[in-house]
Amino acid sequence: MNWSDTPSRDGGDGTGEELFALADAIAAVIGGSVAIEDLDTRVLAYSTLPGQRIDELRRQGILGRHVPDQPGPQAERQQRQYRQVLADPGVVPLPGLAEGELPRAAVAVRAGDLPLGTIWAITDHTPLDEAGERALLDGAGTAALHMLRRRGAAALELHARDRALRACLDGTAPAQETAYQLGLPASTHVTLLGFAPVGASAEAGALLTRICAGLGRHWAAVRPAAAVATGPRAVYTLLPGDDLESARRLTAQALAAIARPRSEPLRAAVSRRATGLNELPELRSEVDDVLRVTTGDADAPQVAALADVHARVLIAHLADELARRPRLRHPGVEAMLEHDRTHHTHYAASVAAWLDAVGNVGEAARRLTVHQNTLKYRLRRTRELFGLDLDDPDDRLSCWMQLRIGLSRPSPTASEAHRRARSAGPRTP
Repeated sequence: MNWSDTPSRDGGDGTGEELFALADAIAAVIGGSVAIEDLDTRVLAYSTLPGQRIDELRRQGILGRHVPDQPGPQAERQQRQYRQVLADPGVVPLPGLAEGELPRAAVAVRAGDLPLGTIWAITDHTPLDEAGERALLDGAGTAALHMLRRRGAAALELHARDRALRACLDGTAPAQETAYQLGLPASTHVTLLGFAPVGASAEAGALLTRICAGLGRHWAAVRPAAAVATGPRAVYTLLPGDDLESARRLTAQALAAIARPRSEPLRAAVSRRATGLNELPELRSEVDDVLRVTTGDADAPQVAALADVHARVLIAHLADELARRPRLRHPGVEAMLEHDRTHHTHYAASVAAWLDAVGNVGEAARRLTVHQNTLKYRLRRTRELFGLDLDDPDDRLSCWMQLRIGLSRPSPTASEAHRRARSAGPRTP
């Protein structure tokens, strides 16, 4: 490669040349090409030593000043590698992802708990020695100083706002103090937004860090008064002064701006509008409730408020309460579930289908693909075997809630009820 054909090495404030010199210094110890990247996988600097080990992916990254996305199934493995590096405090050895791609060693660049980017060094097929690891770790510390200098005071201010908002969300900082730190009137109208990936992941922390960085840049451009903070399972945005309709629109725009091709799908939640930052802990609970049900469902809307998923949130809380207090479960329902498991009967599914069909036997039988008389027989036997009075509206509600929640572990009370139920008659379909 003719290095003179690559883009300018200077970032305009001198830090570009310093990062290039740092990449050369690390490559001189390790022997392979070194690239320094930001959180968006843009190549900020790269080594240019003669004879260094290099592969096609690194050449493309240097020429385009951005790491190319891997094709097909390798894309997820590439994302996983970045999450692994950002989550690890040390040097991470990583294999090549495609044919002809050399293995690498990578380290995260951080300033305290603030992630700034990564350093990637091409290695041979043996682990790095102590000198190589030390070169990467020391290089990460030096790179952090230069990258902070590139980012300037604005990045440090974003970090300070993150910490201030996080403390108020946790309820550990007074609202008045947080309003002062964020430059907002204490009684300003605010809406809280939440962003989280779909599904649970052991590497969620690194992904949330990337989401927070993307949101920070987005809101700085479109709503400078907004503040962003990262929690254990979501990234939050405090949006001053917008009504629900505007908040939804801005949330959808932010989601589109930070979404990455072939990455995990994201969900966003919009809280009610509140007066004053003193309500932030309650708004956070509301947003967390919405994200709890939408991130667990691949078909859920990308942006939702509590009103959109209220029934599912309520059911989730009922499930929590019944899990904490098993004595509140209806023993007849528990006996029915246990009977189905041990005798391979279908009482619970039949009752659930009948309740879902609002008592329409024909519709419920069609859903179950059984004859109406079979369904009627099963419903009648639930009273005889388990003491369920489906003519009583309270019993119907209690039964439906437990079946909808899907409780499956019988309590001792339920086992006792089942033993009593078995003595009431023979096994039934």
